[in-house]
Amino acid sequence: MDEDQLLLRALRDVNVPKFLMDDIPLFENIITDLFPTTIRPTYEYGNLEGEINVQCKNLNVQAVKAFKDKVF
Repeated sequence: MDEDQLLLRALRDVNVPKFLMDDIPLFENIITDLFPTTIRPTYEYGNLEGEINVQCKNLNVQAVKAFKDKVF
């Protein structure tokens, strides 16, 4: 992975879970300004989403998108 993409992914992975929903678009705009030519990295989670769904069912938790995004 390119160094810029790695840095971009690290910044997003560390910061986005801490933000409120209203702050995420502001953060994305800042990232776009800092890395205008960097292609956003794609995330490969393998079978993680399937396992999240299984564990949510086992724990009687709804596997809604917001919850799964938080887990990712």
